[in-house]
Amino acid sequence: MGDDIGHECGFAMLRLLKPPEYYLEKYGTHFFGLNRMHLLMEKQRNRGQDGAGVANVKLDMPPGTRYLHCEKSIAADPIGDLFGRVEKQATAMLQKAPRDARIPSGPNGKEQVDPRWVKDNIPFCGEAYLAHVRYGTDSENSLDRCHPVTRESNWMTRNLILAGNFNITNNEDLFGSLVQLGQHPRELSDTVMLLEKIGHFVDKENNDLYVKYSAAGHSPQTCFSLIAENINIARILRRASSLWDGGYCIAGLLGHGDAFVMRDPSGIRPAFYYADDDFITVCSEAPLIQTVFGVQEEKVHPLPPGQALCIKRSGAWTLEQILVPLAFKQCSFERIYFSRGNDAGVYREREELGRLLLPPLLNLLDVNGLSLANTVLSFIPNTSELAFLGLAKQAQDHLDRQKAELVKAMGQNGSAVKIDEAKLHELLSAKVRTEKVVHKDAKIRTFIQEDSSREHLTMHAYDIHYGTVRRGQDAVVALDDSIVRGNTLKNAILRTLDKMGPTQIIVVSSCPQIRYPDVYGIVGALFRRAPAVGSPGSAGPEKLL
Repeated sequence: MGDDIGHECGFAMLRLLKPPEYYLEKYGTHFFGLNRMHLLMEKQRNRGQDGAGVANVKLDMPPGTRYLHCEKSIAADPIGDLFGRVEKQATAMLQKAPRDARIPSGPNGKEQVDPRWVKDNIPFCGEAYLAHVRYGTDSENSLDRCHPVTRESNWMTRNLILAGNFNITNNEDLFGSLVQLGQHPRELSDTVMLLEKIGHFVDKENNDLYVKYSAAGHSPQTCFSLIAENINIARILRRASSLWDGGYCIAGLLGHGDAFVMRDPSGIRPAFYYADDDFITVCSEAPLIQTVFGVQEEKVHPLPPGQALCIKRSGAWTLEQILVPLAFKQCSFERIYFSRGNDAGVYREREELGRLLLPPLLNLLDVNGLSLANTVLSFIPNTSELAFLGLAKQAQDHLDRQKAELVKAMGQNGSAVKIDEAKLHELLSAKVRTEKVVHKDAKIRTFIQEDSSREHLTMHAYDIHYGTVRRGQDAVVALDDSIVRGNTLKNAILRTLDKMGPTQIIVVSSCPQIRYPDVYGIVGALFRRAPAVGSPGSAGPEKLL
């Protein structure tokens, strides 16, 4: 495995299939594609807040005009900053459109700017979009680390724009294969490896087709027109991906308008698509497609493992088997931690993971002389809430079964046994104690902060709800679903919980283990910080389980 493993976290592709005037007439806006991309990225805010980027390709543009645009941001609110700048520029240019660019009578009865002029003159008003949000897993953050990344050429069919959600585990092998081809890669990152690996075979496909058409007597200009029509994206991906190992969803645009999204053969990284007569879209999560485009769940499909959705410049699209599918090993951490909880499947899985924690928790309580009566169940905000609901429901079911068994035992000797009404009332009214003990006071992602500032920031990330725990009487169970809590758990959560004065603090995790071939990249220095090795604050070690 390479030393520098980064987790690239959310993408969206949108390919418009109709001419520009169609969207103005049907949706009442020149910026249908741009607006929908903004929404798709906002709905993936859960997948990345460190950087954002968007690229756009305009089809059939004449020589001498710009057909490819790409913008990125690493501002505090990168999605808002990025699309705010792009949309502000587009709106300003639309308002300043010359008189000869206006249609006397638009679809709503008012004068409108000619949609063709909008496409020709305003950036990000083309047919093919690719956008990405970045969730950085190290302390470095720069525009260079943001997607989409580009490999530019003066020939349309050689231009490559790439974005994705991936961890490549054999990065050094890919680096070596590029060196053997005679290349001199500028760095060892998996992003550069994939860009150059695909780019190499894009070049090879262009060269092979050019030789073929040139030998048939076509002029260079005609050769490249034929290449644009006949370039085989599936063949390029089969050649480029033969050595890839790890989890990935790779999305790309070519300068002439072809597009693709490819998923790894184990289905580790997620991708979902929807297509109708107006557009095709592919995203990291299904619910955002349902929400943004108002479509039903059954019309949104997962991209099968090892396959690529390939879109031609003409708008025709196919699903191509690129690699032989392997055993399905979908990333559990991504579905539990990154995915939006409003997905029906994700909701059920998170809840079930919480339910499964009850048996070992009950055993732990028993070993330490505790019971549900003097234990408060809670969770560490925010994504663990659904697992917490599952744990709480399962605990209540367990308590209800205990009640039924006790009532049954009280009446086993028939009516001669007098039931103590007070005791019966106490028994039947017993409930599992659940509280929101901790709330997140600030949106601080401490596990990617620089070492010097991490601990100070962490201490102020959480606060407590006073009065939810009886000081000196109650134990606290805090459910978590993250693997990246080392510093946060030790310096923020445990110290915060200790303010309540619980008799014991028990942290349980609903996050499954992360195993090869799926890799979640975190800076190694963070793992050297033991998450819970001693006393939080003044508490004795016996308070920490």
